[in-house]
Amino acid sequence: MNMKKKLSIFTALAVFQAFAVGSVSAQSAPQDDTASVNTAKVESVEVLKQEQPIAESEVKTGSNNASTNTPSTKGKETGTLTGTEATPKTDIEKSAIDGEGSTTNETSTKPVNQEGTPEDVETPATPAQIEQPSIDGNSAVAAGGNLTLYMNSNKMEQDGKTYLAGQPMTVKNGVSYVAIRALVDRVGYGVKYDNKTKETIIISGDNELRFKTNSTVYTVNGESRTMKGPAYQQKNTFMVPLTSITQALNITYKVNQSAKTVVLNLNTKPVASFVISQKEIFAGDKVDYVTSSSSPNGLDILDERWTGRQESFDQAGTYTISYQVQDSNGQWSDPYSMTIQVLSPNLPPVAMFTTDKEQYKMGEKITYIDQSTDDENSIEKTVWENNSLAFFEPGPKTVTLTVTDNHGATNTYSKVITITNETLYSFSDFNLLFTPVGQKFTFNGGEVTSMEKVPYTYRDEPSLLIRSNSPETVNTEGIVYKESSSGQTRFMIHHVNNTGKRVKMYVIATNNNPNPAVFEQQNMGFAGPTPYATVAGKLSIDKWFKSIQTGADQKKEVIQPGESKLILTELNKTPMKEGQVISLYSDAYSDYSLDYNVILVEENKDPFETLPMLPVLDRDGVHNRGTYPNATRIITYDQLVGVKPARLPLGDNASDPNLVGTDPMAYTDASNAGNFGVLYKITLNNVAPRTLISFNPRGGKYSGVALVNNQVVSIADGNVAVSNSSEQSVLYRTGAYGESVTILFSAAPGSNLPVNLLFTPLPSEK
Repeated sequence: MNMKKKLSIFTALAVFQAFAVGSVSAQSAPQDDTASVNTAKVESVEVLKQEQPIAESEVKTGSNNASTNTPSTKGKETGTLTGTEATPKTDIEKSAIDGEGSTTNETSTKPVNQEGTPEDVETPATPAQIEQPSIDGNSAVAAGGNLTLYMNSNKMEQDGKTYLAGQPMTVKNGVSYVAIRALVDRVGYGVKYDNKTKETIIISGDNELRFKTNSTVYTVNGESRTMKGPAYQQKNTFMVPLTSITQALNITYKVNQSAKTVVLNLNTKPVASFVISQKEIFAGDKVDYVTSSSSPNGLDILDERWTGRQESFDQAGTYTISYQVQDSNGQWSDPYSMTIQVLSPNLPPVAMFTTDKEQYKMGEKITYIDQSTDDENSIEKTVWENNSLAFFEPGPKTVTLTVTDNHGATNTYSKVITITNETLYSFSDFNLLFTPVGQKFTFNGGEVTSMEKVPYTYRDEPSLLIRSNSPETVNTEGIVYKESSSGQTRFMIHHVNNTGKRVKMYVIATNNNPNPAVFEQQNMGFAGPTPYATVAGKLSIDKWFKSIQTGADQKKEVIQPGESKLILTELNKTPMKEGQVISLYSDAYSDYSLDYNVILVEENKDPFETLPMLPVLDRDGVHNRGTYPNATRIITYDQLVGVKPARLPLGDNASDPNLVGTDPMAYTDASNAGNFGVLYKITLNNVAPRTLISFNPRGGKYSGVALVNNQVVSIADGNVAVSNSSEQSVLYRTGAYGESVTILFSAAPGSNLPVNLLFTPLPSEK
C-alpha cells in the first residue's frame, strides 16, 4: 500500500473517531444514542459525498452494476420517470427512459475520486464523508436555474457548471433512481437524518419528505405514499425514485430522448409583482400600490425592497418603479418593474350657463345656454335641476347645473331668474307649442275619448308573424314555440328566465325538403338580457327600426336537405340569468318551408342534442302566442287631418282588429291581443299646417319608439315611459304649410295597448 493510500485511511479513521459520540452507522444505531431531527449532530448516516463542480473532461459515464445488498424493485415499468403518480410534465417527449426500463444489471463506472477516499479501500457501512448540517436545516448550496440530469451518468449541469453525483442516475425495473443528496443540494432543499426513525428527511419550505432504506413507502407531510420502487443504498449513496420527489414537490421536467437528459424546472426564486389601482395618476395624489408575491417552494416571504417608489409624485413625468421580495431561504426575486406616467393635477370642470333673459312672464319659454368648460374638454355628465322650459307661478326661481368630468371631478353653478305676474301662455298652450319632440307633457286625458276618430281603412301585406310570448315567464327548459314557414316571416320573441339557472335561447331552423333552402335575415332588433321588460321591449323596437333604415343586419344562410342550423343568433350570444328578459324582432325570408323551434335550455347544453328530448311548454293563460298571417298593416289616409282634435286608435280590436291565427302547439285558434308584432305603415297625405302629432297610451304605461318621416323618435326620451292616459309624447309638428307624414309603428313588448295617435291644432304663437 503506497503512502497516499495510507494517509487516506488515517484520514477516514480520524473522521469516524471525531463523530464517535453519535453513532452514524447506516445499518443500526443504539436507541439511547439517537438524536432528534433538530439536535442531530450528523446530518445523515446516508449522506453522499457532496457533489463538486468539475471540468467537462472529468465526467465519467456508463452503467452501474447494482450492489449486492440492493433490494429488488417490485413490478416492472417502462417509459417515464416513475413514482407514486406521474409528475406533471411540460413539452414532454416520449420518455427518455424507454428501452432502459428492462435494464436490471447496469455496468458501473467509478465515481470521481475525492481526496482521502482511495479506490481500493473497502467501503464501510458508515458514510464515506460526513457533513455538518446547516443551522436552519437547508442545504448549504443555494439553488440555481434548471438542473439537467444525464441518464446512466453522475453528471449534472446547472447554471453553466457541471457537477458529479455520488452515483449515476440509474434505471432499475423501469424506475429511475437518483442520488438524493446530490439532487437536494442542487435544488436548494434541506436534508437531515432522523436517528430514531432511521429516515432521511428532505425539507422544502413547509413540505417534509421522509424516506427509509429498503422501503417503497415514503411520507409527504405525514401522509404515506407509495413509490414504484424501494429506496436503497448503493456504495453509501442513498438512492430514491426521482418522481417521488418531483411529484411530491410539484417539480415539472422535460425529457430529451436524443440527448438522454432529464431537465428539472427549478425556478425556485420567489416571484414579485404589483399593480397600481388608479387608472390615472396625478401629481400630488397618493398612489395605491397593491403587491403580490409567492414562492414556487411555498417558502415564507420575509422581506421586500422598492426602487423608485413614492407615496405621491410631486411633479408630472415618467417614472420607473421596481419591486423585489426575499424568501426565507434568502433568495431575492427578479425585479418587477413598471413605468408609469404621472399627469399634471386634474382641474375640475367649470359649470356655467346663461339664459336669454333675466326676467320672464309666466308661460314664457326660457332658453338655457350651457357654457360649461373643462381643461380636457371631457365633460361626461350634465345634471340640471329646476330647468323648466317655462314657469307658471311668479317669483324667483333657482336653476342649478352640475357637470362631471371624465375623472369624476364635479362643479356646480346656480342662477336665479325672476318670473313676473304676467302670463304669456297657459300651461296647456305652452306644452302644445314648445314641448320638444320625444318628450312628454301632462293634459286632461279624459278629453281623448270625445275626440273624433280618424276613419282610416287598411290593407295587409303578406308576412307571417311567429309570436313567441307565452309562457312569458319560463320556469323550465323546453320548446317555447315551434312552427313551419316559407316566404316572408316575422319573429317576435319575448321571454323571462325563471328557471333558477343560467340559460340560453335558440332558434333552430331545419330543412326537411329535398332541396337546399336559403334563409335570409333582413333586419334585427334584439335587446337584453336585462331585468326590465319595458327596457328590453323599447330597445328591441329601437334597434329594429334602425336596422330597417340601414340594412346593416342582413345575413344569408344556405340550409342543406336534412340539416339544422341556428338562426337569429343574436338571441343566444349571452346567457340569461334568473329574472332577466330578452326581446327580439326580426324579418326574414326563406325560399322553401323551414321548421322552426324556439327553445330555452341551460347555457352549457348543446341545443341540437337537447332538442329531441325537450317538452313543448304550455301557454301561461295570460300572455299571447300564435302564428298570424298578414302581419304588416298598411294605413293610408288622404283626407285632411289636424284642423280639429282627432285620434287614430291602434291595437283596440275595433278600429284596428286583432290578427287572427293559430297556436300550432295547442292546436287551437288564436287572437293577437294588442297586435304585438304587427308593423304599421301609416301614411297621412294631408296633415294641416301647425298640427301637433302626439302619442297617448290608453292601456297603461308605454315605452317605445316610432319612425316618423324616417327619423327614430322616442316615446319618451331616455328611460322615461309615458305613464298613463293623461300624458302624451310629442312625435311631430307640421310647420306653416300642410305636409305628408309617414309613421312606422309597432307595439313594444313589455308595454300596454291600445294607444292613440293624437292630432291637435296648435295655438297661435305670441
